[in-house]
Amino acid sequence: MNQPSESKGPGKGQYDSNYGNFQGQLYEEIRREAFGDDIGQNSWLTADELERFLGWLSLSAGRRVLDVACGAGGPALRMAATTGCAVTGVDVHEQAIATARSLAAQRDLASLAQFQLADASQKLPFDDCSFDAVTCIDAINHFQNRPGVIAEWTRLLRPGGQLLFTDPCIVTGALTNAEIAVRGSLGFYLFVPAGCDEGVLAQCSLKLVVSENRTGNMAEIAERRRAARASRGVALREIEGDQMFESQQEFLSITARTAQEGRLSRFVFVAEKPR
Repeated sequence: MNQPSESKGPGKGQYDSNYGNFQGQLYEEIRREAFGDDIGQNSWLTADELERFLGWLSLSAGRRVLDVACGAGGPALRMAATTGCAVTGVDVHEQAIATARSLAAQRDLASLAQFQLADASQKLPFDDCSFDAVTCIDAINHFQNRPGVIAEWTRLLRPGGQLLFTDPCIVTGALTNAEIAVRGSLGFYLFVPAGCDEGVLAQCSLKLVVSENRTGNMAEIAERRRAARASRGVALREIEGDQMFESQQEFLSITARTAQEGRLSRFVFVAEKPR
């Protein structure tokens, strides 16, 4: 999960810990218990949900996809394996990219899935119209300049190409200052009102084709992750330290509760670039 350069400080240790231990048995057990099908994800995405998302994109062999904030590369690798498309993943965390490259090699997918270090809050090192699709799962909230970021993704899309992203920080109810502080404790977070994403897509001349509420998925996965980690608290504290463990547990608890109560929501959007 990408964090722009100006916000790597507060949550960098937690992201580095997660990615650094990503292939360890303990963290794999937590993902299996939380997600069911462990595809190497580190957000609120399940394998079934990714399959649903891919059904909206016209991906096949010969198509090119950019996965922004790819993290350890799990969803990108699943995309490549199931559709045959070529995926380029970018993330600002060195440990995430190292893990993604390792997993691609282990799964014999290095020819289809490539990963590189890049700060997606800035202009990306690709030519105009380079990709048939751009995806960003549960990370757009980490970019401060949303119109600029989506305009950059639009630049990279070929005419008729599709953008798919999930936004897990849409304010749909009352939130306390304490809840916002905890929910945004892992770095820079942008909380936006309902309708903001649709407005930015229109501003970037993209046609909205799908808007779907996926808050229930976030609520369920956050609670499952919290419980899976709680049952392994002793081992996790030895790796993460007491303070990091407790802060992650509080983050997951607040995420689950505000989602369950419909006060902080998650939506998926698919938009198309005019031909």
